[in-house]
Amino acid sequence: MTVLDMAAARARRPGRAGAAVPGIRISIDDPRASDVCGLVEYHLKFARSHKPPGDVHALDVAGLLDPAVTLFSCRAGGELLAVGALKHLDRSRAELKSMHTAEAARGRGIGRAMIAHIIGVARDRGFRQVSLKTGSQPAFAPARALYTSVGFTPCGPFGGYRPSRDSTFMTLALDGPHLAA
Repeated sequence: MTVLDMAAARARRPGRAGAAVPGIRISIDDPRASDVCGLVEYHLKFARSHKPPGDVHALDVAGLLDPAVTLFSCRAGGELLAVGALKHLDRSRAELKSMHTAEAARGRGIGRAMIAHIIGVARDRGFRQVSLKTGSQPAFAPARALYTSVGFTPCGPFGGYRPSRDSTFMTLALDGPHLAA
């Protein structure tokens, strides 16, 4: 079992939601909560500042309220550290959406813990594949490196996305080997 698999297992234990990093709690949250709205808006602002108009597909609060989407927050002592969402695409596929770690929380394993939690939820819900779309610009290099480090690999556009030189599409098979550390 890899470090990320252990984190996902700890995150799913009753009473230990999100315990992959000491002192944090990852749980389903309301996109309308004021601090969540603020981080989601910051995420959208970041994406819009680095991607051309029409190629930003991050979900706003209204999009996060879609019944096909589950939003998770990561908190420590009540402070919001990160958000991430899982979108149901079809019986076997889901999409990782709106991943963002607050600047002050970066470098502490929060993003990795959030991904581990969301992948654990996807496995528990019976999905066989999780895909994502992120930017191809240098500003998105840390996100791409994180996704690669946990086993996501490049793929073509999925769902309703179209090919774009400004986007990187990645996928992770959940029925194959477990996530890499």
